[in-house]
Amino acid sequence: MSYQPRGLYFEDFTVGQEMETAGRTITEADIVTFAGLSGDFNLIHTNAEYAAGFIFGKRVAHGMLVQSIATGLMVQSGMIDGTVLAFRELTAKFSLPVFIGETIHVAAKIVETKALRRLGGGNVTIKYGVINQEGKTVQRGEWIMLIKSKE
Repeated sequence: MSYQPRGLYFEDFTVGQEMETAGRTITEADIVTFAGLSGDFNLIHTNAEYAAGFIFGKRVAHGMLVQSIATGLMVQSGMIDGTVLAFRELTAKFSLPVFIGETIHVAAKIVETKALRRLGGGNVTIKYGVINQEGKTVQRGEWIMLIKSKE
């Protein structure tokens, strides 16, 4: 049996389409693992004593960790699972810190589609917000993904 993508194909996306992902709680293990993978051992992420005396008063998740989890939540939603060919571009504004124990999810809206037949699909521009458990937007921006066309 061959793999069957769950994601939408380029032709299935329409401007104005909206969706929300499931939530995911940020853990200490997430931060420690991301620091090891990225090499970013900035003390505001990894040192509780240092972070206690810093602007946020406690350790904060890496902005790029939150961004990575957000894109993972999009894949897990099924919307782009198996049909995204490439992550082509992103803009991101990090508005609020994310702390250990907070739960985030993604609210997304399709704002543009552009067929790129020679690449086997098209660009889908997604305006997104990463929302915490209090309903506050912690990150926002746009993702441009190359999505596979139907065969």
